[in-house]
Amino acid sequence: MTPTVDHILDEVRGAWRFRWVALLTAMVLALIGWFVVLSLPDRYEAYAQVFVDTRTDLKPALQGLTVEQSVDAQINYVRNSLLEGPGLEQIARESGVLSEDITDERQRTKLLDGLRNRIRLSVSSAGNPGDDRVTAGSVYSISFMDANRDLALKVVDTLLREFSERVLGGKRMSSQKAQSFLEAQVKDYEQRLSDAEERLAAFKKRNVGLMPSDQGGYFAQLQTEVETAKKAETDLSRAVSRRAELWKQLHSDAAISAAGVSSPAGGSGGAPSGGDTLSRIQEAQARLDELLLKFTDRHPDVIAARATLQELKQRRAVEMDSLRHGDASAVAASGAGNNPVYQSIQLELNKQDVEIAALRSDLAQYQSSVAELRQNLDNAPQVEAEYQQLNRDYEVNKTEYAALLANYQKARLGEQADNAGSVRFEIALPPTASPLPVWPKRVRLLAGVWFGATCLGVALAYALHNFRPVINSIHAITEITDFPILGIVSVAFPTKYRAERRREFRRIALGTACFVLALFGAITLNHAGVRLNIPAISAAVKS
Repeated sequence: MTPTVDHILDEVRGAWRFRWVALLTAMVLALIGWFVVLSLPDRYEAYAQVFVDTRTDLKPALQGLTVEQSVDAQINYVRNSLLEGPGLEQIARESGVLSEDITDERQRTKLLDGLRNRIRLSVSSAGNPGDDRVTAGSVYSISFMDANRDLALKVVDTLLREFSERVLGGKRMSSQKAQSFLEAQVKDYEQRLSDAEERLAAFKKRNVGLMPSDQGGYFAQLQTEVETAKKAETDLSRAVSRRAELWKQLHSDAAISAAGVSSPAGGSGGAPSGGDTLSRIQEAQARLDELLLKFTDRHPDVIAARATLQELKQRRAVEMDSLRHGDASAVAASGAGNNPVYQSIQLELNKQDVEIAALRSDLAQYQSSVAELRQNLDNAPQVEAEYQQLNRDYEVNKTEYAALLANYQKARLGEQADNAGSVRFEIALPPTASPLPVWPKRVRLLAGVWFGATCLGVALAYALHNFRPVINSIHAITEITDFPILGIVSVAFPTKYRAERRREFRRIALGTACFVLALFGAITLNHAGVRLNIPAISAAVKS
């Protein structure tokens, strides 16, 4: 055999010396443990279930039209309130856990804490994971454990009744409170909105002309008017420049010369017409030419015609000089007004005059607006700020009023939907309790005590072996001394030794069998309903 196996066998042989101590220790510990297990009071569990279905036929139709009330949040609130403060005390009194005779505050608090610790409120889905029914609703479970089965049922029944009444009643009450609150807020904001409208209207009446327009506030208007005035000045300057250029063109020598040599009725061979100097010169020249065909230069008519022609030419020269200087009366007398070039330049000049007049009028208006705005430079910003504040207050009140009014309508519609069955709340399982106790699991506890006592007995035997070690084999001597063993001496009477060992084995086997039978006896007593009442036993011992 290997050294490890030899060592294990040596340890077992050493602990075997204290087998009776181990067996007796295990029996004593097992009896004590069984006594404790059989003295534990039975615990009966009562439980009930409530089904809440939020997926009804009304739900899709009312989507977005009603205020979404969280049923789960309401249930969680009720669940917490049931286990705290006055709610728990009321349940304890109604179920009989807390009697009126208990006035000691410590004892009362201890009873309520024990009741709270034994109540279990849980929630689970109505369907299996991955099933479409998961969204159909939830199952809320209520359970309570107590030594008295009837008391457990009564506590669960009280819890279920309070739970249902508070959830449904609380839902209606919370809806009514919400409606009352929203109605009060709607009236309050309606009054605020009316006051804001009156203040805004009165402010507009007091500050007519200083209110911000669509173009912006005061400074934006002032900046716009200043920029517009500058643009008008620029446009006027350009128009004046164009007019000056047209005037130069109109009174230039080229234009005047063109106007002077052109005949308005002009054409070769055509008879001149009109009463201007140029027409008369042409007529006089034609008459002189005609007279020269008939008479000589010394003829009085020819001399007179030449004098007339010379006078007209001098007058024409004076008119052309006046025309260069811009004399308007010279235009008609000189016939320049009938010239197309002169007419087109004069037309453009007239247009520029009209445009300049319009621009000067606009510029004056813009400058007047700028001056008026500059006069209000000290008051307009304050007026604008007050107007913005009043308008902002009005918009805030208007927005809040519209939102509150919409929520109020949704709350009213939601209450009507609840009354029509938008949420289904049903008791799926009434209070129920098994006739058999659910705690303690005595068979498991009895077997566990037996196994634990056995382990402790074996551990004690091994510990005694370590305190009082002996050498049981040649291997152990070799390990201790490092000397080779040449031989061993056997027992003197081997037959008697073997008989003694058999008797000892039978005795320890019988003791072990009794220990095992004791376990089955304890289990049999448990199934027979045997329970040990420690207070009664203690009282009997004392008596």
